[in-house]
Amino acid sequence: MGIAKRLEDFLDASGLPYEVRAHPPSDYSAQTARRSHIPLEQLAKPVLLADEYGYVLALVSADRRIDVERLGAHLHRELELATEAEIDGLFRDCEPGALPALGTPWEIPTVYDDSLRGLRDVYFEAGGHGEVVEMRGGDYLELLGSALHGAFSEPASADRWRADDPRPMSASVR
Repeated sequence: MGIAKRLEDFLDASGLPYEVRAHPPSDYSAQTARRSHIPLEQLAKPVLLADEYGYVLALVSADRRIDVERLGAHLHRELELATEAEIDGLFRDCEPGALPALGTPWEIPTVYDDSLRGLRDVYFEAGGHGEVVEMRGGDYLELLGSALHGAFSEPASADRWRADDPRPMSASVR
């Protein structure tokens, strides 16, 4: 599929350098990292959350999992995972399940975990299952602009998840 058009337009308009890197198709974050030959902690993993007020795109490094309860407490909201149908409806120009780690092009409020701060390079899905966007970490944070951030993740438990685990990462989000 290549990069989602809305994402490409947003990145191009930013003027910040980025590269789109192809990799063998993948179905979940750990597989994307492995097939792209990038460290899990440098892959920004998006999780779409919802409540009666709307959607929030939460971003965390792929070696961590979101504590939805803690994030909800910080935002004073009762968040839960969005359904696949909701994701597909919002991100129509992306392949099903290939959620990019930027909400701004889709006008979705975004929060990011502090695990994404201080990274030299950041990678994220480009809207398909066979490409990632590569950027300098500082440039990625610049794209996130005034998005709220904080500590709302925890390390992925080794007994619940491994890089070669065939289950999707969303199964480990709580």
